[in-house]
Amino acid sequence: MNKIRQEKLECKDDKRIEQFLSETRTGYLGLTDGEVPYVVPLNFVMMKEAVYFHGAAHGRKIDLIHSNPNCCFTVSEDYGTMVSPIPAKTDTAYFSVMLFGVLEVVTDLNEATAAMQAILDKYVPGYYHNSLSQAHIEKYRSSLGSHTLVYRLVPSVHTAKENPLNPQLAFYSGRKVDMDI
Repeated sequence: MNKIRQEKLECKDDKRIEQFLSETRTGYLGLTDGEVPYVVPLNFVMMKEAVYFHGAAHGRKIDLIHSNPNCCFTVSEDYGTMVSPIPAKTDTAYFSVMLFGVLEVVTDLNEATAAMQAILDKYVPGYYHNSLSQAHIEKYRSSLGSHTLVYRLVPSVHTAKENPLNPQLAFYSGRKVDMDI
């Protein structure tokens, strides 16, 4: 694994990383399709030090996972642009995490149900009166008739970087370079 080039931007605070992963809504699953990368955005949940997501039991993503389950899962948030009178010093505030590992289909019905419930709790908290049943996980079919699979990624390696927003440098509509000279 390569080291982060800009070490001063590396975040090693596992609690901040965990909180970031619990709050961020979209992750990007990177797979390999021969020599071509394939990246797909996903809803996900971080639970018990693993990333969980779900999807149809058929399709390109599933075919690629079966042929090579090694992956990179990236989550990032853009917090704004920071300006400078020197164009090359204009910068972006962000937090990003990259998780590397091997994807596995969750075959345990209890674990799959818990992961799907955690996804519902993250994306529609309090919406449903009752918890998700195992029967729903077993019997649900998409509008295209496909069964849903739950996947787990236990990261073998992770990296995190952050560039905090400096509020005094934050760009806003109407801000001009003349205001900063």
